[in-house]
Amino acid sequence: MATTNDLKNGMVLKIDGQLWSVVEFQHVKPGKGPAFVRTKIKGVLSGKTVSKTFNAGVKVETANVDKRDMQYLYADGEDYVFMDTSDYEQFPVSGSIVGDAANFMVEGQEVIVAMHDGTPLYVELPPSVNLTITYTEPGLQGDRSSAGTKPATLQTGYEIQVPLFVDADTTVKVDTRSGEYLGRVSG
Repeated sequence: MATTNDLKNGMVLKIDGQLWSVVEFQHVKPGKGPAFVRTKIKGVLSGKTVSKTFNAGVKVETANVDKRDMQYLYADGEDYVFMDTSDYEQFPVSGSIVGDAANFMVEGQEVIVAMHDGTPLYVELPPSVNLTITYTEPGLQGDRSSAGTKPATLQTGYEIQVPLFVDADTTVKVDTRSGEYLGRVSG
């Protein structure tokens, strides 16, 4: 148990039997009336975001979420198999829990899997990853009809927009939160 004064971004709360992650919070002390805490919370399993207001100092139930360093091994049908890097135990995680993270995961990649009572909740990727472009049309000099970008397919099968000068077999840095091209990786 914690009070609303202890809230932090990323903290997982248990409200009405469901797990909610704190996205943002703000302590408000109006000139008249009691202080309160305005929060934006996201359903860990559902992914929906809602606003909720708590009175200041009220006790809230926190959930014990264990974030483990894991390595993505392979896809097995609808599931993705991860290995805990501390004890080498393997966990299958449903594709619905992995969600959009699958667009940026390659075999052997390190990720964080959040667990609650042995159940995987979500997969957390680093802010950016390096992926290789497997296919893109050649960029034509002077072709600016698409504001200087073209579609490119990554090694995971996900398609992003890249500048015209980027060719196939180029390794690029991609933002895992937005799917945006961040630049070429030299080496």
